[in-house]
Amino acid sequence: MSDYQPIQTPTQAENTTAAKPGTAGERLRQFLKTPLWTGLSLTLLGLCLGLLSLVLAATAYQKLNGTELFLSYFSNPLILFLNLLPPVGLIWLFYFLSRRPWCAYLGAALPVLGLSLGNYFKISLRSDPVLALDLGLLSEAGGIVGHYTLDFTWIVWLSLACFLLGLVVAVLLIPKGKQGWKYRLIGTAVCVVLGAVSMPALYMNHDIYITKTANNDCINPWSDVEVFSSKGCIYPFLYSVKDVIPTPPAGYNRDEAAKELSRYPDADIPEEKKVHIMGIMLEAFCDLTDFPLAAEQPAVAQVYERWHALEQESVHGDLRTNIFAGGTVDSEWGFLTGYTAHDEFRKVTDSYVWYLKNQGYQTFGSHPGYNWFYNRLNVNQYLGFDEYWFTEDHYGPLVDPVSAVYRSDHVLVNELLTQFKDRVQDGPAFSFSVSYQNHGPYEEGALDGEEYMTPAATGMSQQSCNIWNHYLHGVSDTIDAVSTLRDGLAQMDEPVILVLFGDHKPWGGNGNSAYEELGANFDLSTEDGFDQYYSTPYIIWANQAAQEVLGSTFVGEGGDFSPAFLMTKVFDLAGWEGPGFMQMGRELRDRVTPLVHVRNLYWQDGLTDTLSPEDTDTLNRFLRAQYYRETAVEPQKD
Repeated sequence: MSDYQPIQTPTQAENTTAAKPGTAGERLRQFLKTPLWTGLSLTLLGLCLGLLSLVLAATAYQKLNGTELFLSYFSNPLILFLNLLPPVGLIWLFYFLSRRPWCAYLGAALPVLGLSLGNYFKISLRSDPVLALDLGLLSEAGGIVGHYTLDFTWIVWLSLACFLLGLVVAVLLIPKGKQGWKYRLIGTAVCVVLGAVSMPALYMNHDIYITKTANNDCINPWSDVEVFSSKGCIYPFLYSVKDVIPTPPAGYNRDEAAKELSRYPDADIPEEKKVHIMGIMLEAFCDLTDFPLAAEQPAVAQVYERWHALEQESVHGDLRTNIFAGGTVDSEWGFLTGYTAHDEFRKVTDSYVWYLKNQGYQTFGSHPGYNWFYNRLNVNQYLGFDEYWFTEDHYGPLVDPVSAVYRSDHVLVNELLTQFKDRVQDGPAFSFSVSYQNHGPYEEGALDGEEYMTPAATGMSQQSCNIWNHYLHGVSDTIDAVSTLRDGLAQMDEPVILVLFGDHKPWGGNGNSAYEELGANFDLSTEDGFDQYYSTPYIIWANQAAQEVLGSTFVGEGGDFSPAFLMTKVFDLAGWEGPGFMQMGRELRDRVTPLVHVRNLYWQDGLTDTLSPEDTDTLNRFLRAQYYRETAVEPQKD
């Protein structure tokens, strides 16, 4: 037998070594095929998605220190747990369903990063977080986002890079599962059950959200967006799901609420006092001269001269809205219904429109925008409008839908005036319209023509001056349009009340940068900051014929209050008692508070979040009646 053994080449030797069982390389390859590796890697990917979501949450609001806020999450283990559990749970759910790691990863990454990036951009652009209620507006989101410039910061690019890296790991390094259907069925069931149990027990628990996850050291606890951000993104979003489901106020009992409301019977409008009403909610309308720096600019003061003149011949004041730079229907529906808070209307709902309709009023209006926006086509019918014009059925040939945001108020006013003069011949009329002109955002490039603000005169940056110049250019045109409307109504022999109000403050740069340079105080822990952030003007004007019929001059300070009390103020001035619910609201306004804010804030000789037991009882009776009226009352249809 020969002792000869062939000489191995280096390559052959390496291959032989690599193939030997027990070597490091082989052990690694074997480990990468084990269930332990699959479990660790999938869980780690889920945790990474959760941490990436927290990074985006911490850096979205420019006023906050992103690094400080991100580190604060680790000081509260419950915040970490509640934000990291959903992506880990999702990745395991989709793994049990598909057995494919890449599918499991995408099933978790797409909703988690989609939500986190959406929240990042929404807060950056509009200082408003993504809530569960926003999911009902997904069809409208494209139209909204198209007007803004998305700022793809390094955080955004890092997030996209991490997403791709995770996908590569899931495709190349994690093997396909070999579990049988029984194992997968059990795993899927466990994930579903855990999710179903944790939602009410953890994610929708009020005490956990308010107390146990309080993280206020580096935020302003009076700011909704900062409180949201202080808890991450996934967890506060899931907490907001409770707002999608109608939740009755504490102590609500349908029969007792009905009995309480019945104590205030509806009162008819005297025939001899029936005057026509025209209301217009002006998109993003505010008085910038409320800010001293703007008021000092002669061109800005000149823009508002006609508005201030109209105020002097009207009852006027400020609304304290629930919203800022968006959410326009909150003010709109508050005026039409008297509700201080409400869910999205999905059925016929009692309102002041129905009351006026049943008092013999024609009910109609206009919006030179699309009828699907905020589902106004259906909601306006639910609230009692007989007719409503939109882009699709009226304004399309008159106003280019794309440019309506810049030029539509004069068209709107002319159409309303013509329609109103025609319709009042058929009996008392209630017209309510929503303008579209001046919808944000506003261009950051230079304005062609007159400049209302300049860096030299204000000390602001050119970009902020440009934003306000474009806004003021539109507002100047709006004031000209409503002045034309006022003049037209003044010439009418028919008695008319005109109601004008802004829905919310306008957008002012990403992170409110243009407001900051303007010197705005948006510290919501102070009364001044609260007022500057949430206030919009209103005017209630009456032509000579209406003043004579109602025996009032309609001039003077009207006070400041929530939008829910604006129609009540109109009825006060007209001498109308109104429906029972309005009477109940009037009692709350006069005896307890003219402000009922969604942030549980009230006004009693100053801003407060605490009421006496007696006042709390009055408020709660109103809120229970409000919920009953919205959910259980079928409007009478005469």
